[in-house]
Amino acid sequence: MGIGIKSWFRAACTRADVSRRENSHDQAHPGPSFHRSRGSSDGDHLQLAARALSSPTITDGAESAGRLGAVLRCVGEAAPQALGKHGPWVVTTAEQAREVLTNPRTFAPASDVSRGGAVDASARAPRPSASAVRVATDVFAAELIAATEVWRRGGVADAMQVLRLPVARSTVRALLPEAGPRVRDELADLTLAWIDALGPVIASSRPPGRWSRLRRRESRARLAVEGALAAHVDPAGDPRRRPPVLAASLAAGVQVPIAAGAWLLVLLAKHRPVAQGAEVVPGLVWETLRLRPPTWILPRVTTGEIDLGGERLPASAVVLVSPLLLGRDASLVPGTDLDAFVPGRWTEQAGTPGSWLPFGVGPHACPGRSLGLAQLTCLATWANALRWIAEGDCALDQSRGIFPRSALLRCTDARD
Repeated sequence: MGIGIKSWFRAACTRADVSRRENSHDQAHPGPSFHRSRGSSDGDHLQLAARALSSPTITDGAESAGRLGAVLRCVGEAAPQALGKHGPWVVTTAEQAREVLTNPRTFAPASDVSRGGAVDASARAPRPSASAVRVATDVFAAELIAATEVWRRGGVADAMQVLRLPVARSTVRALLPEAGPRVRDELADLTLAWIDALGPVIASSRPPGRWSRLRRRESRARLAVEGALAAHVDPAGDPRRRPPVLAASLAAGVQVPIAAGAWLLVLLAKHRPVAQGAEVVPGLVWETLRLRPPTWILPRVTTGEIDLGGERLPASAVVLVSPLLLGRDASLVPGTDLDAFVPGRWTEQAGTPGSWLPFGVGPHACPGRSLGLAQLTCLATWANALRWIAEGDCALDQSRGIFPRSALLRCTDARD
């Protein structure tokens, strides 16, 4: 699930209301939304607000603005950088990032506005088997053909909308191999409805009250998913198959690949020509995840005073790992002009794809890595044989991770 970030810089610069969330997984957290503790005063803690808080939606390509810009200005620094007098601190190297993400006792996952304690802290999200991923990829390919008919007819459609059903139905198939097509499609529809209801909650400037209209709508949608799972899934004593755990896994496993896939198509439209052939497909996927990782911030909170990269951080300090920042690290990414979309940089075996941690690392790494890569690879293989045209400007929305707003596209045969 995406976490609203409309005000996370402001809140993170105060005493963040955080708790350990051993059940949380990084791919479910495209951006943090920390709650402010009672009794916190603003004062100097909000120094960052005037500098970094702009509209959550910016023109694609204007990463120097807003929250992304505040983080990306730390590229190339050797030590963690404080974005305000009292943090948050952004780690700036892969070594620091791995230390933070692999040590949850010292750097605890932050609480968020979407879970509300509904998921058993002892449960881990299920990881689809290799055979389940293969079958789910076949489902994705079949659903993609059906969903993209509008493009085959020469029409214009928003990539975020087109990819909803292919991703949702294939993700349900991967996590619930026993579900038949009817149950699969029902759960996919309910999961998408929950994501839609959750959007305004996690993008709000302040966490909505428990009995607010937004929260009640989100709660109804979540309970509908959990109710359907309870009716069709037997946990068999496995805490990973309890309805709240599966529901959270479905939401995370659906929202993030939709955004990543839409970015892949937008980038193809903006940066033609791209070389044809199967050898370029992995580069398309990795370059998209480097420049537009939907989960661009992974928040942690120190459980005590700690030295990190030469900086002494206090207890309860908010520490941010950014795959977006690490994807601009010249020691991790081969080639030059690291702000450019160059899929071919990954065909020369000069770097390690994924070294910037787009799926996180450690005990809270994304359990859907294999499935997400399979979905994106299938999409890239199909899309790279076509010529993509953007209809209008696409904006970069920072309110829930980073996703393309108004990703209106059409396509033609690559030979046209």
